[in-house]
Amino acid sequence: MNSPLIRTIKRQPHWAIALVLILVAVVYWGLIATDRYVSKAHIVLESPEVNMSSMNISSLLSGTQGSGDLLLLRDHLLSVTMLKKLQRDLDLRSHYSQDFIDPWSRLDSADVPIEKFHEYIRSHMSIEFDEYSAILKIQVQAYDRKMSQTIVQVLLDEGEQHMNRMGQRLAEEQVEFIDQQAKQAEERLFEARERLLKFQNENGLVSPTQTVQAIFTTVSQLQAQTAALEARKKALLSYQSQTSPEVMRLTREIRSLEEQIQLEQNKMASQSGTALNETSAKFETLQLRAEFALQLYTTTLTALESTRIEAARKLKQVSILEFPTMPEYSTKPDRMYNFVVFLIFTVFITAILHLARAIVRDHKH
Repeated sequence: MNSPLIRTIKRQPHWAIALVLILVAVVYWGLIATDRYVSKAHIVLESPEVNMSSMNISSLLSGTQGSGDLLLLRDHLLSVTMLKKLQRDLDLRSHYSQDFIDPWSRLDSADVPIEKFHEYIRSHMSIEFDEYSAILKIQVQAYDRKMSQTIVQVLLDEGEQHMNRMGQRLAEEQVEFIDQQAKQAEERLFEARERLLKFQNENGLVSPTQTVQAIFTTVSQLQAQTAALEARKKALLSYQSQTSPEVMRLTREIRSLEEQIQLEQNKMASQSGTALNETSAKFETLQLRAEFALQLYTTTLTALESTRIEAARKLKQVSILEFPTMPEYSTKPDRMYNFVVFLIFTVFITAILHLARAIVRDHKH
């Protein structure tokens, strides 16, 4: 004859299964589960910010931080590349596949594919970005307290070096490009100045434009003197004849002034192509080119210095708010929490199955 326990198990097998699962969970989390040690670190990324308008010591000491850089850092720390670096330095495969680790927590073997190894490490490594405080929070679980702290320290060191390499590479390319442009602008400036000096030496004029202005001033003065003499001659003719000595003298002076005016005007403009107006136009063109080359060179030098300072600003420094901790006791797995959660879900699912069986049985009857 079957005992009451056996009859109960036959009537309610789901509760028996639930009881077995709960007992297994008690045994596993109470006796079998291997202790894991957790090391933590909180970091921010800072870089020098140089204010070009002030360029003082305080501007060099100020810093900026951005969530974008922290997210890039987080992605790198969780990448396969970072995992390979950790494996090369710390041999994580051997650590997480040790025999004393319980089978459910242990890495299957030291030579599992990199994809499975990466997935396994991701379950033992937490890197979260706090958007409110702009802090990157790192947690690493290992089966040795020293190993957990060492892993976090390697993550910090390698992360800082990676961010610096990435920023410096871009900055160096920018500096090299601007430096080439500065050299080309310098050559262009020297060529423009050389053409300007050669033109001045060939024409024997330092500034044709100023010479033209001086001639124009002279012509204006001569024209004013001619007009004054014309007025005096007209006044004399009102009571003297054309052959009077005074009228003839004024006539000669007026003629001399007109010839001088014509001579000066011929210097400024003529059809021969050697007049000062053409020389001045060529000179102004060369001078404008030289001034433009100088402005371009100055602008390029300013851009070069700004780019060099920007290259320095791109250097990232990992500022540690909480240094990698050395755990004094294991905090993982959270045995009580895991057991309570497992118990609640097991009882809840079993209760649903019990209710479903009761409804089916009622429909049959």
